[in-house]
Amino acid sequence: MTRHSNPSPPAIPPESLRRRPLASSPRRPDRRRRRRTKGRAGLRLGEMLKKIIKGGNRKPSKSDPSDGGLYGYGQAANRNSVSASNVVVNHASRASPLASSQPGGPVASISVVPPSGTVEALPLFRDVPVSERQNLFLRKLQVCCFQLDFSDTLKSVREKEIKRQTLVELVDYIQSGSGKITELCQEEMIKMIAVNIFRCLPPASHENTGQENGDPEEEEPYLEPSWPHLQLVYELLLRYVVSSDTDTKVAKRYIDHSFVLKLLDLFDSEDPREREYLKTILHRIYGKFMVHRAHLSGRRSTISFIGLSYRCISPKPIPVYHQQLSYCITQFVEKDYKLADTVIRGLLKYWPLTNCQKEVLFLGELEEVLEGTQPAEFQRCMVPLFRQIARCLNSSHFQVAERALFLWNNEHIVSLIAQNRNVILPIIFEALERNIQSHWNQAVHGLTVNVRKMFLEMDVELFEECQKQHAEKEAKAREVEEQRELTWKKLADVAAQRGDEDMVTT
Repeated sequence: MTRHSNPSPPAIPPESLRRRPLASSPRRPDRRRRRRTKGRAGLRLGEMLKKIIKGGNRKPSKSDPSDGGLYGYGQAANRNSVSASNVVVNHASRASPLASSQPGGPVASISVVPPSGTVEALPLFRDVPVSERQNLFLRKLQVCCFQLDFSDTLKSVREKEIKRQTLVELVDYIQSGSGKITELCQEEMIKMIAVNIFRCLPPASHENTGQENGDPEEEEPYLEPSWPHLQLVYELLLRYVVSSDTDTKVAKRYIDHSFVLKLLDLFDSEDPREREYLKTILHRIYGKFMVHRAHLSGRRSTISFIGLSYRCISPKPIPVYHQQLSYCITQFVEKDYKLADTVIRGLLKYWPLTNCQKEVLFLGELEEVLEGTQPAEFQRCMVPLFRQIARCLNSSHFQVAERALFLWNNEHIVSLIAQNRNVILPIIFEALERNIQSHWNQAVHGLTVNVRKMFLEMDVELFEECQKQHAEKEAKAREVEEQRELTWKKLADVAAQRGDEDMVTT
């Protein structure tokens, strides 16, 4: 993959963070749940990202801190409680002193449970001796593991401000390079980050119905209520990744493949600010961690990045960005031709049902993908593909039918069709005949005649066989229709006869 220089990460000036008020982006209550309802179109391959390695829970060792005062809260955490924010961070490459392991055996995953109790402010780093700063760093991390309710701005105001100030201090500490943090601190920091960012996302508001209701400029994107804290957590992760003091050999034990896949899952977030941070962080991980390049450049994660590309784009009407998006997808197919089948099936899965203009865009993108498709990949998807094309051929919207017929102007696509005509012609023959017999648009009618003639010249015997089968099918359909009409006529006669008898009786 060609490497490009990434834009500088979105910096957060420490002073501006300190001056930020608690409610940084107030919104009117009646707009709190508003979403953008259109634009998030296309290839949703999120299911490819959800195969995350899961490990068993570990038992806390004797070295686990259990004193609540150590972490800056009043009472000890209830470690037996079950939380919805429970996160598993897989540390498969290192036997942590906190993980139960055997020589040569696998390392158990670390189950992170947010603490409970009250949040207490801790001293600043500059107010403690250098020798105590690593312990203070761990205590501040534990404070940041607290989960607070942001649905009510008046709830836990003091605790929210303490956690925000603590996160600001952690970002400053990592960014300033005041001291190289220990492996234990790095491990606990990634655990804290995981507790905060890996969470249940609200349901997506968009649906692929083809509806274009409302003005997108008047609708507001959904903004994560906890963003004042969440942004700082992302900034901490970004500063840790880009820091020159970060040893990749150590960091890769915690920022592992499972962690990266979970980051990709977060692109389902509706908040554009969060998606922008995720994009920057993943670019930096790709640039710094050689071990993850195979995952981010290999086939499965390339497919994931196709879905990621669709999600990264700001929610706007699809015609605004479809050309660039289509180019991005075709670049992936050109790089790895085996992706063609996956991309085509993704397009078919989310094919527009009621939006004809979007359907024309899909047909154009389909042609570009087919230009880079090899025969083996084409054969895997040609049956569902040409069933959809057949439906497009018979569309009453002339632009859809015309754009589908234009596929036969592409020499590469025609060669693929010719090689597999025994399968393709029987699928679309009926659609071609129906267009010739009854389509209202003369341009569509003329193009259909040309395509029909092309198949006839390809294989006369196959064409005549399809024609014969179509005639038999039509004759059988007429026979069934005649039988149905005869049945209804008999029923009508019987009903009329009984009606006459009733009248005579009366």
